Amino acid sequence: MPLLDIRNMCVDFPDRHGVLTAVDDVSIEVAAGEILGIVGESGAGKSTIGNAVMGLLQAPGRLRSGDIFLNGDRINGLNEEAMRKLRGKRIGMIFQDPLTSLNPIETIERQLVETIEEHLQLSQSAARGRAINLLESVGIRNAPSRIKQYPHQFSGGMRQRAVIALALCAEPELIIADEPTTALDVSIQAQILDLIRTLCHDRQVGVILVTHDMGVIAETADRVAVMHKGRLIETGTTAQVTQAPREPYTKSLVGAVPPPSRKIDRFPKVAFAETDHAADQDFNPTTHWLGQGEKYDSNSGILLDVQGLSKRFALNSAFLRRNRSYTDAVRNISFSVKAGETFGLVGESGSGKSTVARVITGIHPATSGRICFSDVDLASLRSSTSRRQVRRDIQMVFQDPYSSLNGRMRVLSIVAEPLIVNRLAADREQREGIVLDLLELVGLGKDAARKYPHEFSGGQRQRISIARALATRPRFLICDEPTSALDVSIQAQILNLLKDLQDQLNLTYLFISHDMPVMRQMCDRIGVMRHGELLEISETEALFESPRHSYTRSLIKLMPQFPKTRRSRE
Repeated sequence: MPLLDIRNMCVDFPDRHGVLTAVDDVSIEVAAGEILGIVGESGAGKSTIGNAVMGLLQAPGRLRSGDIFLNGDRINGLNEEAMRKLRGKRIGMIFQDPLTSLNPIETIERQLVETIEEHLQLSQSAARGRAINLLESVGIRNAPSRIKQYPHQFSGGMRQRAVIALALCAEPELIIADEPTTALDVSIQAQILDLIRTLCHDRQVGVILVTHDMGVIAETADRVAVMHKGRLIETGTTAQVTQAPREPYTKSLVGAVPPPSRKIDRFPKVAFAETDHAADQDFNPTTHWLGQGEKYDSNSGILLDVQGLSKRFALNSAFLRRNRSYTDAVRNISFSVKAGETFGLVGESGSGKSTVARVITGIHPATSGRICFSDVDLASLRSSTSRRQVRRDIQMVFQDPYSSLNGRMRVLSIVAEPLIVNRLAADREQREGIVLDLLELVGLGKDAARKYPHEFSGGQRQRISIARALATRPRFLICDEPTSALDVSIQAQILNLLKDLQDQLNLTYLFISHDMPVMRQMCDRIGVMRHGELLEISETEALFESPRHSYTRSLIKLMPQFPKTRRSRE
C-alpha cells in the first residue's frame, strides 16, 4: 500500500469569468521512503497538488473530484480540526515563499518551539534544544543566538532553511517540499538534499519534491512526474525521464537546462511553453518603449566603482554601548563594473551579496566605503533631482517577488508606479500603454494588468518585478536572484530577454545568483563572496576552469550535474 495515494484529482478555481481547472484528473502514488519529483513550468499545477493534499487550497479553490489517501486513510473528507492536527504531525510542508510561511512578529524560536510542543509533547527546554539542533542540521551557523531573531533578520536563504526546520519539527510521515532549495546556494542545497535523502532512507519518510531545478531532480528524486497546464503528461524513473524522455514537452524541458560545463549564446526555447508573448520573440528596440530612451555607450569605461565597502548591522540595541552586539554583513570589499558588462556575485546564503545590492541602491546606508556611479559619489547627492536621476538609472529586481509587490495594487498600478514617481509618462493613457507593452515583453500578456499579485504563481510574480524594474529605462540593473523562482522554460525566456536588452540598449548588470550554471551563461566576470568578504574576482571561464580559491572550487564541485542518475544512497 502506498504512503500517499492520489486518485483522479481535479481542482477548480471558479470566478466570475468562469472556472479555471488547475489540476485535471491527476493520479499519483508515493511510497514510504520514496522521493517523487514533480516538474513543469510555472502555473502547471504542481504547487496546487501539495496544497490540496494539505487541505490548504486558497478560496475559491476546491477539490472538485478525486480522493487522497494517507497510509490507507482517506483525508480529503476530514473537517478543519482534524486537518489541523494532521498538518505538521503526519504531513509537513516546505512552502515556496518562506516569508509567507513564517510569522513576522514572532521569533524563530517561538515558532519552532510552539510547533514542537504542540505535536511532540516535550517540555519547553527539550523543545528549545530540539529547535536549535534542527537549525544546525539545516546549516544555520550560531543557531543558539540566531534562533532568538525574527524572520526579517534572516537572509532569503536562511529563512528557507528555517522553514525546512519547521517542517521537520514533528517527524512527519510525508513531506511536501515546494521549491525547497529555491533560495539556497549550492553548498546549503547539497546539505538540504542530503538531509531529505537521509530522512527517506533512515525514517522511511515519503517526499513530494516540487521544483523547477532539473539538476536537483536528477540528484534527488526516485521517480519524476511531468505536468503541463494541470495535466500529468509523463511519469517514469528519474533516469528515464531525464535521459530518455518520451514526450516532446519533456524533451524540450530537459533541453532548456543551462549546461554547467560550457557557455552558450542563447537558451533553447521550450515547446508548448506557458506563454507565447514577446518574451519568446525577437526584441526590436526601435518600436518599443525601452528603445526610445537614451542609448548608452558600452565603451565608456567603469560605470560602477565600489571601494572599501562595509556594512554592519546591530543584532541588539542595548542602552549601554558595551552590551550591544553587531554583525558585519559586508567587510571592506572593492570591485568595479564596466559599462555594458554583466558582473556577477556568487556565494552562499548570508555571504552579503544582497546586502551589497541594497547598499548600492540606497536601501541600506553604507557603514564605510565609497560608491561611485558614472563618476559621481552617491553619498554626495543632495538634491531631489539628482537622487531621482540615480533612482531612474539604477533599478533592482528583488530576490523575493511576493514581498516586493504590493498585494493591494493591481499589476497595472504596480508597474506604472515608477513611471509616476519619476515623471516619465505624460498621462494615464500613455502609462497604460507602456505597462501593457512591458507585460507583453516579459511574457505575461496584457490580461495580467488587471489582476493582483496573489493571482499569479511565484515565477509569474518574478516577471512582474522585472517589468517594473524596466519601466524607468534603467542604465544599470541589479538582478538579485532574478530566476530563483522560475522554472527552466520561463528562466530561458527571461535570461534571453536580459541578454537581448543588454545587446540592444547597452545595459549594465550586477547579477546575483547561487545558480552556478546560470552564472556561467550570463556573466562576463564573477566575484565570489563568503562571510561578507570578496574572495576572488575572475573572468567567468577562467573562474570555472581554474578557480584560485578553495571555496570557489568547492562551489563548482557541488553543482548538480545534469543529466545524470541519482547518486547512490549507500
